[in-house]
Amino acid sequence: MNPSKHLSVIDKSLTFTGNISGKGQLVIKGVVNGTIQADSLIIAEEGKALCDVTVSSITVGGTYEGTLKAEKELIVLKGGCCSGTVSCGDLIVEAGGVINAAVTCTKPANGKGQAHAHDNETKEAAVKPFAAKVKA
Repeated sequence: MNPSKHLSVIDKSLTFTGNISGKGQLVIKGVVNGTIQADSLIIAEEGKALCDVTVSSITVGGTYEGTLKAEKELIVLKGGCCSGTVSCGDLIVEAGGVINAAVTCTKPANGKGQAHAHDNETKEAAVKPFAAKVKA
């Protein structure tokens, strides 16, 4: 079975403490404390993850705090907040997204690591450790 077809959800009424490991996509609408290993992670607007994470890609629409290793990409959406220590391939921050982290952009196996800052931000500003809120 294709790993992208596996979907797990921590609903907004749930608080989970412990280790999560699996294939496919994990969506957090509630609260997770601990460690996460998955192919893809989405932290929804109402979600909060206070943990160490190892994934291929992560999208943060809610709150993330911890040590993050995203081999492919980190996307911080408008209203999302990411803090802690981050290592990622590509970094994409939408206007209104917040990064308060030490960020290292690395080249994934395909050699195409990049930082993308939207709405007139520079690539250099996107990869430095900083605390910024981009206003649209």
